[in-house]
Amino acid sequence: QVQLVESGGGLVQFGGSLRLSCAASGRTFSTYTMGWYRQAPGKQRELVAAVTSGGRTKYADSVKDRFTISRDNAKDSVYLQMNSLKPEDTAVYYCNASPSPLLGRQTQFDYWGQGTQVTVFS
Repeated sequence: QVQLVESGGGLVQFGGSLRLSCAASGRTFSTYTMGWYRQAPGKQRELVAAVTSGGRTKYADSVKDRFTISRDNAKDSVYLQMNSLKPEDTAVYYCNASPSPLLGRQTQFDYWGQGTQVTVFS
């Protein structure tokens, strides 16, 4: 079992920055592929960014060059640095832990956090 707790969401102006954090507890964090997903009202949940245990990353095209995912295995944590935020980034952001080494591949064995709201206003 893995428990994930997100933090760092909030209200930010267009062009601003936020840093999301996800603290994991439970099974061996370092072996999981970690990801950030988001879901806006009326839309499907989508992958934002993911990082494997070995450090390979994947980003949604809409956030490339603006968002950076990183992990600290010593602290059992994963982060999402979000810069140049836009109103269309407004969503609930979820932390994900997947046993799959394939970036962005969801499985029935995935773990999810409770989500943190990010709202970008213009």
